[in-house]
Formats: sequence, C-alpha cells, structure tokens
Amino acid sequence: MFGDIMKKRIFIIAFILFIIDMITKILVTSNMTVGSSINIIPGFFSITYVKNTGAAWGIFSNGTIILGLLSVVFLIFFIKYIIEQKSIRLFSSINYALIIAGILGNMVDRFARGFVVDFLNFQIFSYDFPVFNVADTFIVVGIILILIDYLLVGDKK
Repeated sequence: MFGDIMKKRIFIIAFILFIIDMITKILVTSNMTVGSSINIIPGFFSITYVKNTGAAWGIFSNGTIILGLLSVVFLIFFIKYIIEQKSIRLFSSINYALIIAGILGNMVDRFARGFVVDFLNFQIFSYDFPVFNVADTFIVVGIILILIDYLLVGDKK
C-alpha cells in the first residue's frame, strides 16, 4: 500500500516538475529570439536562447528524432522499473521524479518543436559551459542523487 502511494507521488511530482520546465521554456521562447542573451551575473550567468538539435556539448547534432525515440524507450523502461518495485523510499521517489520530469521535458520539445530549448548559460573559471535547461538539471541532479543514495545506502538485496 505505502509503495503504491509513493509511486503515485513520483508521478505527481514528476508532472509538476515537467510543468515548471515547460513554463521556463515558454517564457524563453515567447520573450527572446534565438541567439539573444540576457546577462544576469556578468561573467558568470546569462539567459541565452539556443535551439539544440542534439545533446550536451554538441554531440549527436541533428539527432532530434533518434534522441526523442531513445527518450521514449528509456522512459518506458524506467517507469516499468518503478512500477515493479515493491517499496520505494521517499528519497528515491524524489530522484525518480526528477529524472522522469527531465526526460519528458526534453522529449516533448524534441517531438513538438524539433529541437530542445536551452537557455541556462554559465561561465565557470572562463569556461563557457554548454547551454542547458531546467529538464537537463532535473536529469543530472536525479542521477547524481541516485548514485549517492546507492553509495551510501546500497542495495541490501
């Protein structure tokens, strides 16, 4: 019973995070032109509207369809994995929700727009980090937290 409640919470949280991601992308696309930038913290952070047809660091450029299909496959397997779990801890449920929301956000962009809207632009120690979005942040944070959880708690089975 508790596992089912936790699973429902995963999908509710994922949906809320997905909506947040979509709102940020709508704000960017409706208020900026591609390539334009708003300097927030000079020399460190700006909002820069980029159309991304690939993945991070320019890999798989023009791979929108393939990346979209891979997202669908991974999302199906990930949701199946969650559903098959007998019990899920709160910490794990948050991590899963982050990853689902991130995959959905970028997947919807790929199929609806033909590209992913990226806009978070950081310069770290003179390195211009690849522009990314909120969905990317959800995925990365979710994966890091899963790894930390695994290293600290481990699989007792």
